[in-house]
Amino acid sequence: MPPPPPQGGRRPPPARTSVMPTTPAGDRPPVRFDPPGGGPPTRAPRPRRKGRWRRRILAFVALLLLLIIGFGVYLDVNLQRVDALPADSATTSDGTNWLIVGSDSRAGLSDEQQQELATGGDVGQRTDTIMLLHSGSSGSVLVSIPRDSYVPIEGHGSGKINAAYAFGGPQLLIKTVEAATGLHIDHYAEIGFGGFVGAVDAVGGVDMCIPQAIKDPKAGLDIKAGCQELDGGTALGYVRTRATAGSDFDRVARQRAFLSALISKATSPATLLNPFRIVPLGSAMTGTITVDSSDHIWNLASLGLSMRGISAGDGVATTVPVGGTPTIGGESVVRWDKTRAQALFGALGKDQAPPKNALGP
Repeated sequence: MPPPPPQGGRRPPPARTSVMPTTPAGDRPPVRFDPPGGGPPTRAPRPRRKGRWRRRILAFVALLLLLIIGFGVYLDVNLQRVDALPADSATTSDGTNWLIVGSDSRAGLSDEQQQELATGGDVGQRTDTIMLLHSGSSGSVLVSIPRDSYVPIEGHGSGKINAAYAFGGPQLLIKTVEAATGLHIDHYAEIGFGGFVGAVDAVGGVDMCIPQAIKDPKAGLDIKAGCQELDGGTALGYVRTRATAGSDFDRVARQRAFLSALISKATSPATLLNPFRIVPLGSAMTGTITVDSSDHIWNLASLGLSMRGISAGDGVATTVPVGGTPTIGGESVVRWDKTRAQALFGALGKDQAPPKNALGP
């Protein structure tokens, strides 16, 4: 039975029902789900945008890698190749040895450019620069070989070492260098006048400190003393000129110093990470560099790293020790100091650091 009404005949007021205020849909807290078996509630999953950005980054990296690989393949195919290494080489030595040759080839230069650069129009091809780069466990050693070095040349008696190239091309030159040094040549690289000028201009010039003013009309050079940036044409005259007191010995020292500076700039991050420099540089270098048929772009990269180490002071740069400069057959030639030269190349053949008293100028 319902309870009797209170005295006085009045009924109590009806119970009030409280109504919770409504919340706009956009401001509602996320629905929570209670996992079965208990545990703290979890938020409802939201669409993720991180996965989309991750895919974009991966796609960009993949595209970048494809471009780098494609550019590397292009450079490798663009290299000029020749069978330079003799198949019958009998010399053996430790470490890795490069023969680096600068020829007076005018290939790629117009008549106007030849006149502007004062290269002349000689027919034929001769070695204007000869260097031997050794790299191994004892560091890198760059040795300049004067082009007038008087050495035996197979099938031609004795003569200036640069004549070997004229007689039998890269193969006879390599045979002659191997016979004179006792070192096995593993790789070969050759660049002509046009390629040299193009490489220097492609990196935006090379900074050099010139100890004395040089004026040499034969090399198309008129340069003042002091630190300055050399463009391709000026650089070519600078490494070619013999118009100083030391003549060819000063010349080979300048060639070493400039080549180290050029490769140091070519392999610097400012060049490698700049597509407006690395693309024209790669095209200019590979289009005019001649290597052995077994060499590839990665071999040249290794050469560049070794040269960069020398320019940074981590290696040795020297000239073959000279014993004298007699006149033979009416021509001035360079005789090596046999004892010191044997000590120099003997150490390199064993992949050891050469003794200081075996180093030339």
